[in-house]
Amino acid sequence: MGFASQVLAATAATEGSFDSFSRHLDPAWIEEALASTGHGTLRRRRLPAEQIVWLVIGMGLLRDRPIHEVVRHLDLALPTPSRSGVASSSVAEGRQRVGAEPLEWLFVRSASQWGHESAGRHRWRGLALYGVDGTSLRLPDSDENRAHFGGQRGARGDSGYPQMRLVVLMALRGRVLAAASFGPYGSELRYAADLWPSVPDDSLTVVDRGFLSANILMPLEAGGTNRHWLTRAKSSSSWRVVKQLGPGDALVELTVSNEARKQNPDLPKTWLVRAIDYQRDGHDKQVLLTSLTDPERWPAEQVVELYHERWELELGYDEIKTDLLEREETIRSKTPEAVAQEMCGVLIAYNLVRLEMERIADELNVQPNRISFVAALRFIRDEWHWSWITRSPGAIPRHIADMRDKIRRFLLPPRRPERSYPRSVKIKMSNYTRKRRS
Repeated sequence: MGFASQVLAATAATEGSFDSFSRHLDPAWIEEALASTGHGTLRRRRLPAEQIVWLVIGMGLLRDRPIHEVVRHLDLALPTPSRSGVASSSVAEGRQRVGAEPLEWLFVRSASQWGHESAGRHRWRGLALYGVDGTSLRLPDSDENRAHFGGQRGARGDSGYPQMRLVVLMALRGRVLAAASFGPYGSELRYAADLWPSVPDDSLTVVDRGFLSANILMPLEAGGTNRHWLTRAKSSSSWRVVKQLGPGDALVELTVSNEARKQNPDLPKTWLVRAIDYQRDGHDKQVLLTSLTDPERWPAEQVVELYHERWELELGYDEIKTDLLEREETIRSKTPEAVAQEMCGVLIAYNLVRLEMERIADELNVQPNRISFVAALRFIRDEWHWSWITRSPGAIPRHIADMRDKIRRFLLPPRRPERSYPRSVKIKMSNYTRKRRS
């Protein structure tokens, strides 16, 4: 019996015991993911398909372990009298056999439920809060990855490694992912458009000013009921004031560019939005643009404060890249199919950690951002390692309940709004010549 199955059996038998983080992931979802992608009828093997799914999630969680050690630490292989382990070649063959589709299906299904539930529980004036932004990750420098994903190109040539573009839809106040789109290195705007069908009605999506485009934001607003957006104006943005709503608060008219209307002939010639001026100590004056045009329902000062919650998404990316991936920012897999499979596993593992943090925050009656991600991740990793050593299902509920008590000790202090950290570069670029592919 694997660790996930041990926890499920132990928690089912012990009333009131800790619902382990693996229990968030409904086993029926895994079965459905495999069945819907044509893997549900695979015969039982040393590493069956459902265990491969947990292996890929474990790869995202146990970043410091080689893949064959992840198998051993999660006790994924079917029990045998000799317990001789699984050959590395069997692990690679198992991953290839299952492919990316079941993991993609599982991420979409789980993230849709978890992310929207989280956003719905932390609403602002009746609106579920989301953030959308993009990042990039390095990939192993194989010919397949280079051909499929590409990378940055500049005066000095191609980037040292292939790069993947990732754009996520995140429930801001719980930092739970509700959707994601990733693939070859390219414009974040293209991937963001893929996420709009996942945005629910009665919501507000906060985006970076790079997303200020009629082709991007107008479809978001028009694609549902009461779907709003909020962003910062670019230095090149211009508009005509239509109506003054208050000091530094006005309805303005933007002109939709000819290029945007050429790409989408359904766009109107002008765009009515709200512009809110504000300035923080030590910073230049800024202007926010938003579809929240009712000043009575959406007070300007609250909209300004709300925009800065966009930083939660940056912190979420930091948790994924710095803590979960341990600042190696490089997906391990050497083929596009395996990269997609592994990336979905990383995103599912991240969400599972965030769900446990939300549960602990609810018990302590604090916001999820008051719980330390690093502390939660370390303890969950320690418990998976402990469970592999002891192989004692009966002790798991007590031991993991103790883990939750320990995590409570890592309650972060309240944030200090007076702190200010403008973006700056601390370490300059290296003077060494960049190593290039021959």
